[in-house]
Amino acid sequence: MKKILIVDDSATIREQVRAAFSSRSEYQIVEAENGVDALAKLAANEGVRLLISDINMPEMDGITLIRHVFENVAYKAMPIIMLTTEVSADLKTQAKAFGVKAWIVKPFTPDKLLMAADQLTK
Repeated sequence: MKKILIVDDSATIREQVRAAFSSRSEYQIVEAENGVDALAKLAANEGVRLLISDINMPEMDGITLIRHVFENVAYKAMPIIMLTTEVSADLKTQAKAFGVKAWIVKPFTPDKLLMAADQLTK
């Protein structure tokens, strides 16, 4: 079972991502509402194989979250997909420095997200 952590303050987006993976029995979804919640969920859920995160969230944004993940030796190798409305080249550069492997702009197509997840969790 491939465990994925979805981090987005929008319940609608989390549901859309969950729905995208619903036909794939090899994936288990864990959800978080923001970066603070995500760090707690990472600590409480052993074996998360992929992180999918928004950038613009309350309490802790996605860039701060991925920096914390990148700096933690336990999670440093975990692939990260940013799923966001942001298109800033500066943000993409920052994200890449913290290990982001894919950048998908909302609204997203389920096929594109599944293809990225499949490639990153081989």
